[in-house]
Formats: sequence, C-alpha cells, structure tokens
Amino acid sequence: MRLVAVDGPSGSGKSTYAARLVRRLRAEGLGAAVVPTDHFATWTDPVSWWPRLVADVLEPLRHGRAARYQRVDWSGGLPHPGEWVDVPVPDVLVVEGVSAARRSIAPRLDEAVWVEVPDPAERLRRAVARDGEPSRAHLLRWQAFERGWFAVDGTKSRADRVIIVD
Repeated sequence: MRLVAVDGPSGSGKSTYAARLVRRLRAEGLGAAVVPTDHFATWTDPVSWWPRLVADVLEPLRHGRAARYQRVDWSGGLPHPGEWVDVPVPDVLVVEGVSAARRSIAPRLDEAVWVEVPDPAERLRRAVARDGEPSRAHLLRWQAFERGWFAVDGTKSRADRVIIVD
C-alpha cells in the first residue's frame, strides 16, 4: 500500500485536493481511499489523537488487513463520537488534514503534499464559510495552534510537492 499525506493550514483546500487525487487514482484503476484527520481531531485535541489513527488505520492496512475506526462527528459544530468507518485495504491511502504529514510518519510516506492559501485572513474566511460563523472563535484558536505546530514540525519543508492556492 502506498501512503500519501495531504497537509497544510486549515481553509487551504486540502480536502478538495485529496478528493480529486482519489478520483484520479480510481480512474486509473487503483483502489484509493481517503482518511481525513478531521475524523480524529477536535478543537481541544488538535494532534495528540495520532496514536489512534496509527493503531486503528495505518497499522492494519500496512499489514494487509482492513481498518475500522470511530470518526468524530462535527455536525452541529461541536465534535462528538460518530459512526464507525470501515477502510478496505487500498492500493493508495490518502491521509488528509492538518498534521497528516507530521514528522513521525514522514519516513513511511510515499508522498507528502502541502496545500496552502498564503493569506491567513483568506484561509479564515474560507474555513468560516465551510464550518459556519459559530466556529470563528474556534478557528482563530486553531489557526494560532497550527502556526506553532507547523513551525516546530517543519512539515512544509519536508513536502514532496507544494501547492499554493490563490
């Protein structure tokens, strides 16, 4: 199984890019699946959920076994436990979202893609348009967190491909 991570700041278009990539791979006859980090992260736990993704998704798939995890449901604007998601073993797994290409997974990635809208105000506008006005305060805190996360992790500098979205 090939492993691709699509990472970058919130509101930059990572989900859109990942969905297009999966459609293209499937059109080429490959089995492809996407697992969003939004299925694991919450406002109060932006990155420390990673061991659950590794144990429930990455390890089983790496060993040729289907994966199963309980996603976070964001309906209503506040995260709560959601449905169970089954992931058959794909040819290509795309992990998409903030911290998907984190340093700890970098050696196992076949490709790391960084997607970014350079202007933080535009990213906030896009994220609020996606998530709703009640999420604005959470998104401002999230943006502050991810700036620090990306600076310490060095995610963008390790990317195999950088996509700047206008």
